[in-house]
Amino acid sequence: MFSGITQAIARVIAVQDGDGSRRLTLAFPPGFCDGLRQGASVAVNGACLTVAAPPQADNTEFDLILPTLVTSTLARCQAGDAVNAERALADGAENSGHALSGHVDYQATIAEREACGDNLRLRLSVPPGALRYLFAKGYAALDGVSLTIADIDKREGWFEVWLIPETRQATTLGGKQAGDRINLEIERQTQVLVDTMREALEDKFAALAPLLAARLDDLAPALLPAARSQPALAAR
Repeated sequence: MFSGITQAIARVIAVQDGDGSRRLTLAFPPGFCDGLRQGASVAVNGACLTVAAPPQADNTEFDLILPTLVTSTLARCQAGDAVNAERALADGAENSGHALSGHVDYQATIAEREACGDNLRLRLSVPPGALRYLFAKGYAALDGVSLTIADIDKREGWFEVWLIPETRQATTLGGKQAGDRINLEIERQTQVLVDTMREALEDKFAALAPLLAARLDDLAPALLPAARSQPALAAR
């Protein structure tokens, strides 16, 4: 599990593409890899990746499989790119953000970027399927950064977040521009609640559908003559 509090900005120093896979080599700031072992988990731009080989000094390798390449923006990473990094939470560690799984759900696109004094407002457009899980004052993770949703317009398909100076400096989000794509992880408890309610309602309506259809069949003979007897009303 992760907290959405970025611990370091890493740099991609090598990319090796395979058959439906990719290996990234990242360079971390001094001290980040202390105690990090092969098999450990690190969130890279919000995607939970496994350390694929014993770390060498401050450099570490990660393997990306096809689902990660399809879902996240890491398929487009190139040498020299900066990425947010967070090590998995230790048992009992303080969580100053919100609980994250490191599973990217969608990609969001920056539609607007506006500096407001020391603050930065980002408006992000998202796929329609993501909107049911997003609410004003709720949580979302963007490239692994835990943020509060400041505003949302579900009809227009966007939501907004505001970045404080600390977030702009400690993460890569401050350098993002309009048109950039960002990994989005929705808040899991919200997803479970929304999906459970939707499934329950769908089950109830599915059970009622045959009864409603039968009732309409019974009413149709009585309704049709009435409709034919009012041609002017029907024309309107």
